[in-house]
Amino acid sequence: MFIDYTEVYIKAGDGGNGAVSFRREKYIPNGGPDGGDGGNGGNVIFQVDPGLRTLIDFRYKKKYIAESGQRGGGRNMSGKSGSDLIVKVPQGTLIKDKETGCILADLSKDDQKEVIARGGKGGAGNQHFATPTRQIPNFARSGSPGQEMTVMLELKLIADVGLLGFPNVGKSTLLSVVSSAKPKIANYQFTTITPNLGVVSLGEGESFVMADIPGLIEGAHEGVGLGHHFLRHVERTRLLIHVVDIAETDGRNALEDFDIINRELELYNPEMAKRPQVIAANKIDALWDGEKLQHFKSEMESRGYKVFEISAATKQGVEELIRYTYEKLKELPEIVLFDPSTREIDLTPAEDEPPYTVRRENEYYIVEGPWVNKILGSVNFDDRESLQYFQRVMKNMGVIEALEKKGVQEGDTVKMGEIEFDYIP
Repeated sequence: MFIDYTEVYIKAGDGGNGAVSFRREKYIPNGGPDGGDGGNGGNVIFQVDPGLRTLIDFRYKKKYIAESGQRGGGRNMSGKSGSDLIVKVPQGTLIKDKETGCILADLSKDDQKEVIARGGKGGAGNQHFATPTRQIPNFARSGSPGQEMTVMLELKLIADVGLLGFPNVGKSTLLSVVSSAKPKIANYQFTTITPNLGVVSLGEGESFVMADIPGLIEGAHEGVGLGHHFLRHVERTRLLIHVVDIAETDGRNALEDFDIINRELELYNPEMAKRPQVIAANKIDALWDGEKLQHFKSEMESRGYKVFEISAATKQGVEELIRYTYEKLKELPEIVLFDPSTREIDLTPAEDEPPYTVRRENEYYIVEGPWVNKILGSVNFDDRESLQYFQRVMKNMGVIEALEKKGVQEGDTVKMGEIEFDYIP
């Protein structure tokens, strides 16, 4: 089964907590702090696997969670960092953040790998909190959580040339005679229900990849027919071969069909309509009205298109079409769907503390945000020095000032996470 679109939940590993520990050695009954740091959480990494052709594996597994870092230990021993989680995807997979729709990575190169979710940083052990005035710190810092998100995986086939056209115009037959691809061929609409790839070889070192896209019909951009499922696979192609049934064997009009398909392309993606096109006037072996061909060819050439008269069934004119296509590809630049330098979401962990918000809700003044969870995990509320550390951090981070701006008064209740306390200036 060919699957080219899915979504999965990913979560990087959490950082391990720092340890609270003190030296306990012979002749040193009251040693100093020696709590080690927690290990870093593992990243979630997506990597190209050349053996994959579809996203079908993601239909059965929807969650990918990396290993968390281990807690720090005594004797300054750091916890083990969590292992990275490698997720294999086909070449050509585009990864987007579901919430924002922003592109995170375009895995279009051989063996390419990208970190999509970064693991949390391990927390600091109590050894880091010792000062000349605080020699026995009875608290440590918790590890930070790993990034988590739901991502959309969208497979866009890697092909130089895309075959366009209505159903039953001969695209699959053309692909089969110019490459080793063996698409299903029959005389009825929508024989092709999945994209087919074929390597077209003209000699040693001369080749390109061609994709047969399931037939488009009018209204495809709105979900009519099958083509709307596969239009994405044309987006990487540098050149389009537009196949028309010049014999009009199904009673259709070749010129009208050409205009309809191009209108669908423009409605789906205006950039696609600008992609260079070569026209393959197919089924000339079944053509009985030569004037029909000349009228079509004259109209297309007046619009600036190159027209090849071919018969995919008998291979007439096919070699000339393929040679021209190969030479044309030499002139065309690569299609860039995503430039990593313009990455819209910065996944690099911030060096500064994350922000927080202060709001009033009924009788409570609530301080919330990722920073709150982090600082609360570092505090031992049963230890006086740890509480003093907490108070200093609250002041230095501007929490006290923010509460006062919200109108907090002595005796009012402040809530941070699961902790509640009375405000005392």
